[in-house]
Amino acid sequence: MSDAYVERNRLWSRLGAAVASLPEPPPTPIAVVDLDAFDANASDLVRRAGGKPIRVASKSLRVPALITRALAHDGFSGVLAFTVAEALWLHETGVSDDIVVAYPSVDAAALARLTASPSAAAAITLMIDDVAHLDAVDATRSSRAVPVRIALDLDAGLRLGGQHIGPKRSPLFDTADVVALARRVVERDGFRLVGVMTYEGQVAGVQDDVPDQRTRSLLVRRLKQASMAQLEVRRREIADALAALADLVFWNGGGSGSVEATAADGAVTEIAAGSGLLVPGIFDHYASFDPRPAAYFGLRVTRKPTPEMATVHGGGLIASGATGADRSPVPWAPPGLHLTGLEGAGEVQTPLTGHPAALLAIGDLVWFRHAKSGELFEHVRDVHLVRGESVTEVVPSYRGCDRAF
Repeated sequence: MSDAYVERNRLWSRLGAAVASLPEPPPTPIAVVDLDAFDANASDLVRRAGGKPIRVASKSLRVPALITRALAHDGFSGVLAFTVAEALWLHETGVSDDIVVAYPSVDAAALARLTASPSAAAAITLMIDDVAHLDAVDATRSSRAVPVRIALDLDAGLRLGGQHIGPKRSPLFDTADVVALARRVVERDGFRLVGVMTYEGQVAGVQDDVPDQRTRSLLVRRLKQASMAQLEVRRREIADALAALADLVFWNGGGSGSVEATAADGAVTEIAAGSGLLVPGIFDHYASFDPRPAAYFGLRVTRKPTPEMATVHGGGLIASGATGADRSPVPWAPPGLHLTGLEGAGEVQTPLTGHPAALLAIGDLVWFRHAKSGELFEHVRDVHLVRGESVTEVVPSYRGCDRAF
């Protein structure tokens, strides 16, 4: 029996004991975060960043207490938010006064609130990749007295043999196009160019050490190396060109899966990371790091359709992205459980097979890992913070704060 197998059995017992210690059994799904694993992952991210600050990707957490906990670690600084409305809320509630919105916005109501608040405008940086995004800001304000902080989102994909490999994000790839938009920002009243973002998702977000996919994993690692080599040259060229136009405050890059490689690039001043704190299912099997899963959700067995099977209530918390088996939750503890090919993870029930299923009784808890970080907490209002066999605190998710971004 492997050490990992034994550890997952211990996890099953430990999380079950923690939930059993609560005054009342919470409704399922029961979301928990193992604080020891969370803190260990935070420390490892800092180590991998090699002295460059890590900006917390709030989308990968969606729990204010966890964002604050990450920011309390030495080596973390600032938040990378999903929307302008979220950034305003995080600023207003005192979570951070250094927030970069990772995606362009045309949310007129949120932009109007930002431009009307000198405090918010000083704390929040908007992302753009088109002059139309500047027009969207100007359409919401009657005065340009309060300057709006702007960052440029550049395409960080790999161009190879006429193909583009990587997230389909920004149209800004060539240096001339980047400089042209930067000049529009600098010359336009009411805006201040302060940063650049380059997210190499084809490196940071793709597994490259999958045990039963050796050939594919080798190819992925080679593509990652080629991507980082090409991107390092592009970043340096663009940084040199932008230096003549503006004194940038930051250059953001990378993600949890590419921390070391991105930090080694001299143009990058900070790393974005969030998933590496909780470690969802799709962050298994990376050659660059060996993190500890920290987030789980528990479901209770409600049926025994056969003596060898166990069916839990609910379970269909499917992750976003291209549809596939890797977007399904992973039955994790006790180890050895499997989804069925016919039903998978269902909205109202999830049948499980595997040898532990025969030992499970109605009412027992089964612990799952969600495929993507942060998305788990869209399904719950309460998050149970666990240390050892105790729930130390129950904190609200964004949903628990009546926020949905």
